[in-house]
Amino acid sequence: MNVPSPASETRLTRLFWLRNVSIAGQATAVVVAHIAFGIELPLLPLAATIGMLALMNLTTWWRLRRMRAVSDPEIFGQLCADVLLLTLALYLTGGATNPFVSLYLLPLTIAAIALPARHAWAMASLTAAAYSLLLFWYQPLGHGYVHHHSDAFELHVLGMWFNFLLSAVLIVYFIGRMAASVRARERELTEARERVLRDEQLVMLGTFAAGAAHELGTPLSTMAVVVRELEREHASDGALTAGLATLRSQVEHCKHILTRLVERTGQARSEGVRLRALDAVIDEAVERWKLLRPEARLRVRMEGQGPVPQIAAEETLTQALVNVLNNAADASPEDVELVFGWAQSEARLEIWDRGCGLSDEALGRAGREPYTEKAPRGLGLGLLLANATFQRIGGTLSLDNHGQGGCARVTLPIVQPA
Repeated sequence: MNVPSPASETRLTRLFWLRNVSIAGQATAVVVAHIAFGIELPLLPLAATIGMLALMNLTTWWRLRRMRAVSDPEIFGQLCADVLLLTLALYLTGGATNPFVSLYLLPLTIAAIALPARHAWAMASLTAAAYSLLLFWYQPLGHGYVHHHSDAFELHVLGMWFNFLLSAVLIVYFIGRMAASVRARERELTEARERVLRDEQLVMLGTFAAGAAHELGTPLSTMAVVVRELEREHASDGALTAGLATLRSQVEHCKHILTRLVERTGQARSEGVRLRALDAVIDEAVERWKLLRPEARLRVRMEGQGPVPQIAAEETLTQALVNVLNNAADASPEDVELVFGWAQSEARLEIWDRGCGLSDEALGRAGREPYTEKAPRGLGLGLLLANATFQRIGGTLSLDNHGQGGCARVTLPIVQPA
């Protein structure tokens, strides 16, 4: 079940209550004009119009209880319906001469604040067209209303129309720009909060990794000693010796990783980010990955023209690429493809697998938080760490499905030569 975001639900809820006020206001205006001022009005058509507005609001109330996501086109459609019903009510009560014609500014203001610019300008066009039509097509108010057909009154009505057009343009332009700035600021704050939470996770993970590196040294050394003893005891068994040799090489590789982890802890800050050729970074990542996954099969293809660009590479970039390759190899170890190229300002890497693809939940969460569908074999940290590394140097990581599996797309900024 899709749960609407607080912002979308709030917009529709406010529109629901504003429409309640509009229904009460229109009904009160009709009663007061007919009884207190004795103005003859088409009561049955007006009652039908207000009834349609109430029915639409009842539908909106039912819609809010459904707890489904509220889209921008849906809000815009409801505002358009409000404008059409308001136009019908004004048509029955004097058209552009009705003092309540300025109510067109209400849906226009809501559109400018709550919706993208294209919807706001569309609403401005709709209300301007409706107002313009009411200058010529309307039912005059009946007996009891004082008609002024002088040139001064016609100029007054024309001035009201021009004032509305000017107000509509100003509302959409200035309020729309302010609302867009507020929405952009909210997005930035949301992204900043997500970065802070992610950084807190990474700091905690780094603390645990340092402790694990210290604790793993002893069991790995013990395993290395035991493997060497077994190799000596079973030197005559060729198949077992080959397997033990592979196991010993993997243990030595684990010890080397821990040694590099301790060394890099002190060196990363001093070395920082340095310029490296894109193909050199990829070659290093592929070689390191092949040591970890000797059984996997990888095809590498370059699709770039001109000289290979340089990128800003920190020490963790190679490991981040290894993590993404590992993720693809987990899905289809027999067939992984890495395609890389570059444009004027960015390098692009695509890592394809031939697995069963990613679930919708994985597409939404993997790389943004610890998430895995491979438990107990995985912890869901590889893509999280990789995404943090790419973002730290100005890159991005996105996941997608294709016809034959999954795809991880990485972009990295190119450093132009001075």
